[in-house]
Amino acid sequence: MFTGITTDVGTVRSAEQRGDLRLTIASGYDLGSVDLGSSIACSGVCFTVVDKGDDWFAVDVSGETLSRTARDLWREGSRLNLERSLRIGDELGGHLVSGHVDGVADVTEVRLDGGSTRITVRAPADLSPYLAPKGSITLDGVSLTVNEVRDDGGSAIFTVNIIPHTGAHTTFGEIAVGRQLNVEIDVIARYLERMLAARAHSTS
Repeated sequence: MFTGITTDVGTVRSAEQRGDLRLTIASGYDLGSVDLGSSIACSGVCFTVVDKGDDWFAVDVSGETLSRTARDLWREGSRLNLERSLRIGDELGGHLVSGHVDGVADVTEVRLDGGSTRITVRAPADLSPYLAPKGSITLDGVSLTVNEVRDDGGSAIFTVNIIPHTGAHTTFGEIAVGRQLNVEIDVIARYLERMLAARAHSTS
């Protein structure tokens, strides 16, 4: 599990096809404290560390992951929001995040909003029931608060604000229209939907 609080921004140093795609990611983490087999979230995707050096670690990206995540993330030079897995006793600064992507959304508008940057995002319609004003959403591994949400033409449209601190410490400082984002809905919303569906089935 993760919290959606980015603790480093890494850069894809190399991307090599080896059956799966092997990424070597440069990072400022103390890699001596990272064990092989441990989990690191990379722009919202939970990956297993399969190799490491003094200033890099490697992960394997399956074809399934490539098909279900934002394009252009897994190529040489891409910058990724990184977070190590949650440990018992850690502060839960964001919300509970699993590192499993529920869908891919597109940035449709970026504008200044006071000292922040407000971005408008178009997500798949099937994610709409899990989006609520003032609820939590994870975009590229970053825990954010939904401002407003509406349905439009088979899509879910919502906005979030990126405060200056978040922009400076994540890849959202370079956000632009047309960028795709990995979306993970709030895990609590997912379980609530499942329980309600099960209840409806039992009473039908």
